[in-house]
Amino acid sequence: MPVVQTPTPQPASPQEDADERILKAAGRLFREKGFAATTVREIAAAANMLPGSLHYRYASKDDVLLALMNRAVRRAMQAVRFAIGEVKDPVEKIRLGLRAHLELLCNGDDSLYVLLFDWRSLPAGAREGVERERAKYEAFWDGLLYEAHGSGKARPILDIELVRHFGFGAINWVATWYRPGGDRTPGQIADAMFAYLAYGLIHEPSRPADLDTHFAAIMAASFKSRS
Repeated sequence: MPVVQTPTPQPASPQEDADERILKAAGRLFREKGFAATTVREIAAAANMLPGSLHYRYASKDDVLLALMNRAVRRAMQAVRFAIGEVKDPVEKIRLGLRAHLELLCNGDDSLYVLLFDWRSLPAGAREGVERERAKYEAFWDGLLYEAHGSGKARPILDIELVRHFGFGAINWVATWYRPGGDRTPGQIADAMFAYLAYGLIHEPSRPADLDTHFAAIMAASFKSRS
């Protein structure tokens, strides 16, 4: 089974290093205290710089947040792309991508956590920018799911948007209960989630005799209810 690796970071310039300190500090504070309760002065202090130096780079706290969210999406997409690498099987790409996503989320990337969990509590102006960043990541994953569906390995009748909502609703929630040093690593949890999603929970002898027909009937009812 391939081991998911993360890209090796490149040395940062002084400007990039200052930005990284600001965004890392902001991510931690936003996650711990919430966006509204965090002040620019607190972010500057946590980044070991004067408030004026922070304002020189970011005009407002909203700008810090949007830069943090942009970084979260960029890092998440980079981690997934690195994980799937030269993999040809589109279904295996989903499994490896889920592992990379969860490992990033559980191993201390506060920006991804804030992007996924705190965006609804943001003021309208900041929320619009964050929603755009979330939409980029969702579209990226929709592309992987459509590729897997189009390969012929998936059932013909699928609601890809629902699959994404189900899968990411479950996988992202792991970050709320996962604790380092537990019985399972993020990669093991992601593999289990993939197995449940892809292969089902019901034992083969207990499934309907004509599973494809049964599945199609359930999906047809689902689509009909939306019309």
